[in-house]
Amino acid sequence: MINLAERRARRGSEPLAAVPEYVAEADVVLPAIGRFDGHATGPYGTAARRPVTFYFDPASPEAYLAAERVDRAGPAVTWVPVGALGVAAPAAQEARRRTIAARAAALRLPLVWPDPSPGPVRAIRVATLAAEHGALPAFALAAGRLAYCGGYDLDDPEILAEAAAAAGLGVDAVLRAAGDALRDIAPQRTAAALASRGADVLPCFEVGGTLFHGEARLPEALAAARTPARPRPRSH
Repeated sequence: MINLAERRARRGSEPLAAVPEYVAEADVVLPAIGRFDGHATGPYGTAARRPVTFYFDPASPEAYLAAERVDRAGPAVTWVPVGALGVAAPAAQEARRRTIAARAAALRLPLVWPDPSPGPVRAIRVATLAAEHGALPAFALAAGRLAYCGGYDLDDPEILAEAAAAAGLGVDAVLRAAGDALRDIAPQRTAAALASRGADVLPCFEVGGTLFHGEARLPEALAAARTPARPRPRSH
């Protein structure tokens, strides 16, 4: 395990007051990441009755804000890593940060901005590996917590390996995946397909063929998922 307290000392930063216990502990980085057990309640804890597809960039703060709630929606959710959808102009980045900070406050989630902001490429490559092993939700949750609760850089292979370890992935496989450019192809194609359907922001949530764009629309998507699909009329 990587000792995150030592890493903080090496990079010369003070301990982060907003880092939860599971990140602040010197030798224990993350808790066991549990899956939905069928008993959660509330607007984000009620199991989805209809399949949901969660398209996300695992390095993005918006994915971090959505992932915990998506995970509580139950096993009906398919997690899909996606390449970038558009690039915000530098002048828009500060406004985006303010919006994300306001959302985090409203959701009562801790938010620490990594320095530098994590790039998506390596995280997406490792996410494709996690998906192959059925461990994508656990990897995405761990990566989001490390980046936006702990302020750690997901471009750092050691930090990616730590997130992947929480999902049960081996370090050697993770490091190979992080450097494999062929793993960019599928996420880029998925991004292009979403863009062709009008999506211009991630994450996106698909329920019954309807695409909901943006983290703030997660409640709509989950409400749609909890509503049974209407049976198609019989043809005579």
